[in-house]
Amino acid sequence: MKDKRQIKILELIESQIILTQEDLQTALQDAGFEVTQSTISRDIKELRLVKGHDRRGNYRYIAPDSNNANGEQPFAHYRELIKRSVKSVDYAMNNVVIKCYVGMASSTCVAVDALYYDQMLGSLAGDDTVLVVTRSEKDADALVQEIKKMI
Repeated sequence: MKDKRQIKILELIESQIILTQEDLQTALQDAGFEVTQSTISRDIKELRLVKGHDRRGNYRYIAPDSNNANGEQPFAHYRELIKRSVKSVDYAMNNVVIKCYVGMASSTCVAVDALYYDQMLGSLAGDDTVLVVTRSEKDADALVQEIKKMI
């Protein structure tokens, strides 16, 4: 059931402009899937969906391009999201603080998780700030330098 639901989610976000988890829940219910908000939240994380602009400029949930048919490098959309949403990045000891435009921290956090999962222990997003915990100060510095190259 989970696989069918997640396939349907990908179909829905491709064919409709889905802005919120509530929109997605309603669309899934209309398609015959009874789901809770927490299930949708888990599916969004597992599918690595982010809010961003599609090719037509519409702001909506988007999925990573798995086929890279357009020749882009893997996760190019995450790099673009970081470029457009991060204002500054710095670290203290093993903690990296990423300052974002208001409302963009959650999407930025998903992008950082996808791109740098192997360099960090975990992350937490607020409204305009992401906190990333790394294993060491050296790892924090390396992560900051990588993000600074993008912004």
